[in-house]
Amino acid sequence: MLPADPDRAIRYRDAVARIRGAGAEAAATELAGIAREVRRSIVRMIDRAQLGHIGGDLSVTDILVTCFWGALTLDPQRPTWEQRDRFILSKGHCAAALYSTLAHSGFFHTAELDTFMAPLSALNGHPNKIKVPGVETNTGALGHGFPVATGCAIAARLAGQTWRTVVVLGDGEMQEGSNWEAAMTAAHYGLSSLTAIVDRNRLQQGARTEQTKSLEPLGDKWRSFGWEVREVDGHDHLAVLEALAPSTNGQPVAVIANTVKGKGVSFMEDRVEWHHKVPTREQVALALGELGA
Repeated sequence: MLPADPDRAIRYRDAVARIRGAGAEAAATELAGIAREVRRSIVRMIDRAQLGHIGGDLSVTDILVTCFWGALTLDPQRPTWEQRDRFILSKGHCAAALYSTLAHSGFFHTAELDTFMAPLSALNGHPNKIKVPGVETNTGALGHGFPVATGCAIAARLAGQTWRTVVVLGDGEMQEGSNWEAAMTAAHYGLSSLTAIVDRNRLQQGARTEQTKSLEPLGDKWRSFGWEVREVDGHDHLAVLEALAPSTNGQPVAVIANTVKGKGVSFMEDRVEWHHKVPTREQVALALGELGA
C-alpha cells in the first residue's frame, strides 16, 4: 500500500479545521480553490495516461472535495483507523477524481498521480483497496459500491459505533437493480448513518440517462423506498455540505446532486462524448487555462 504524505496530511488537517470553523463565504472560497486544484490534477492524469473518464471525474469533484474537507472524519496517516467515517465511490470508473482527492488530502504523495494507469501502478483504472490507502472497497462494476456501503452502515450499528458511511453513485448506475435492493434494505433497517449521493449529471456512456432508461421522478423514487431526500446543486459546496447533515427523521439520506458532466471546462460541459474521450494536447492546454493553471 502507498505510504502517506505526512506534511500534506498535516496541511489537510489544518485546512479541515479552518474550513469547518470559518464562515460560509470563507469556507466556500477555500473549498472552491481545492476543487480547482483537484480538477487540474485530473486533467493532467488523463493526459499522461491517455485513458480515463474525464467527464464524470469533473462532475463529481465538488462532491468529493466537500465530503473530504467539509464533512467526513478521516485521518490520512491512519487510513484504517476504526473510528473513521467510511467513504465509497461506487462509480469507480471515476477513479482519477478519487485518487486526486486522496493525494491532496495526504493519503499518499501527489507524485504518485503521475503513474495513473501506468503498468504496475497502484493507481488502477478502478479503485483497489489493497493498493491505495483511503479506498474502502474495490469498485467499478456498477451497482456494487452501494450494497457494500449499506453493509458498512449495518456493521456500525452492530458494533455500537457512531461513524457514518457516505457513498457516491453515478446516475446511470441507478439503472442497476442491486442499488434498489440496497436502498430497500437500508430503509428497512433505518440506517440513519448512511448517506447516498447521486452524481446527477444526466449523461452516461453513449447517451443521456433519460434516453437510455428513464430515472425521473428520481427523488420520488427514493422517497417511496423510505429515504429522506435532499436535492441540491452539486457544484455549490455549501449546499452539498448542508445536505450532508445528519438525518432528521431516523432514515437514511439520499442527496440528489445536480451536476454538469465535464464541469469547469467549457468545451466538455454537458457533452456525452466526454464520458471517456481523451483530450488532445491542445485541449489539455485550453482546459488547464480555464481551470487557472
